[in-house]
Amino acid sequence: MSQIESVTFYNGNKVPVVGLGTWKSKGESAVEVIKDAIRLGYHHIDTSPVYGNEKEIGEAITALIKEGVVKREDLFVTSKLWNTRHRPDLVESALKKTLSDLNLEYLDLYLIHWPFAFKEEDVPFPEGPDGKVLFSDVDYVDTWKAMEKIHEKGLAKNIGVSNFNSKQLQRILDNCNIKPVTNQVECHPYLPQVELSEFCKSKGILITAYSPLGSSDRPWAQPGDPSLLEDPKVKGIAEKYNKSPAQVVLRYQVQRGHIVIPKSASKVRLLENTTIFDFQLSEEDIKLLHTFDRKWRVCPMNGSVEHKDYPFHEKF
Repeated sequence: MSQIESVTFYNGNKVPVVGLGTWKSKGESAVEVIKDAIRLGYHHIDTSPVYGNEKEIGEAITALIKEGVVKREDLFVTSKLWNTRHRPDLVESALKKTLSDLNLEYLDLYLIHWPFAFKEEDVPFPEGPDGKVLFSDVDYVDTWKAMEKIHEKGLAKNIGVSNFNSKQLQRILDNCNIKPVTNQVECHPYLPQVELSEFCKSKGILITAYSPLGSSDRPWAQPGDPSLLEDPKVKGIAEKYNKSPAQVVLRYQVQRGHIVIPKSASKVRLLENTTIFDFQLSEEDIKLLHTFDRKWRVCPMNGSVEHKDYPFHEKF
């Protein structure tokens, strides 16, 4: 069983620095992966209603709590507010639906999944006759104020954002009573997010890195796309430390003060992804990994490029 270290949010609450990402985990296999992960020492689970697996995650957590494998207070469960539920009057009911599916009384962390809002419909990606996603013009600052209310009610112990750029974060900071504890963003050596990381650090906000291994199993992968874990330069660093490429790029995140949420369905890989606390990358190797930057995104959300709040037009 792995011993995963924790980091502390600005509010004093702790979070395991390595969590389990669950995007694309579905059905009965999702239940088994969650059970395997918790038994191996993962106590931080990251999901979202748009992943379509919250009931399965709830089933796994409930079973392991009943078995005495883990206590609720030992777990750190994160979910997210989807884009169709940004309107302030919909935020609490969206969270309560997530809590019902997860069979939990509270979340440890609730995030605004994206800064842009979609039309308030019951499908994740409402479309017009032209096949384009229908947008809503709800201001994410108003959404944030509703997030503060659910935090005050104790439904989420921490609140944060995901996929926000520095200008959008600054707008939240200029208009909030409770500042976000984290900004969950895509981050890996091909998209190291150095400037955004420094900005967040200066505000006391932690980065949570998703797709830290490059998400080679993404459904829209194209032949010829770069493969982070097959990169000869990453392999070279891994050989130097007698570690796997995955362990090197995860250690890279942790040493930068980031939380990291890799995804795997394999017990061997699940354990490997947590065995990153017994070595230290040199400052030179961290700087070298920064130079691999290709501005390459696994998750560009191209269907929302025309939204007024699309975050990736900005430099960081």
